[in-house]
Amino acid sequence: MKVALFAGGFGTRLSEETSVRPKPMVEIGGRPILWHIMKMYAAHGMRDFVVLGGYKVEYIRDYFLNYRGSRTDFTIDLKSGGVEWLQATTEDWRVTVLDTGADSMTGGRLKRARHLLGDDTFCLTYGDGVSDVDITKLIKAHRESNKWCTLTAVTQPGRYGALRLSEDLSNVEAFREKGAADGGLINGGFFVCEPEVFDLIDDDQTVWENEPMDRLVAQDKLGSYHHSGYWQSMDSLRDKQVLEDTWAKGAPWKTWSN
Repeated sequence: MKVALFAGGFGTRLSEETSVRPKPMVEIGGRPILWHIMKMYAAHGMRDFVVLGGYKVEYIRDYFLNYRGSRTDFTIDLKSGGVEWLQATTEDWRVTVLDTGADSMTGGRLKRARHLLGDDTFCLTYGDGVSDVDITKLIKAHRESNKWCTLTAVTQPGRYGALRLSEDLSNVEAFREKGAADGGLINGGFFVCEPEVFDLIDDDQTVWENEPMDRLVAQDKLGSYHHSGYWQSMDSLRDKQVLEDTWAKGAPWKTWSN
């Protein structure tokens, strides 16, 4: 199963970092947060990634083009250009970096990857949030739901719009703006999608969280998977520091062994 990752936004609320690189490449513990997210999926056996780049996509391209050389000892023959790698350890990943346009919205970015994601079920998430969600169980719940899309509903950290769920927590019934004292659940990303969702996206200016989500709700095709564990996005320098501190203490989202 392929995994698509939103990685093309401007990250204006993290401008101190994103003036030189896209937000998914901002580092936590010396590695881009995008790498952490990919490690999470790889721990569940998913190693085929499509990175939906846009703003400063060249930074992401350079990172993966030079991934092995920047982390592995080698001997190079400068005359022939031949390289002998002294260590074989690297990530068993297939990574496609797609330039979806600097000004595209999230829905537009996803639709531009239709030819790469094909006609199969795929995972989708944001390139700036980590969690200890059990992705294997999430996919199982989606397959049993007969929905076109399942999102992960997480505990609200305090500033996002909330979801209204059905009584058994399995369906999304509406989106709403939260009040100051609202303690509801929010869309935490970590979607599982069927290819039917592409037809709900109009063009490059479509925001994935707006019209496509509303259309899924209207057709009773949007499900939810409730995750009560750890979830944290990186929207500000404060969030980055929270993640750095959490990583140093033993990050809950580190579900991989090496």
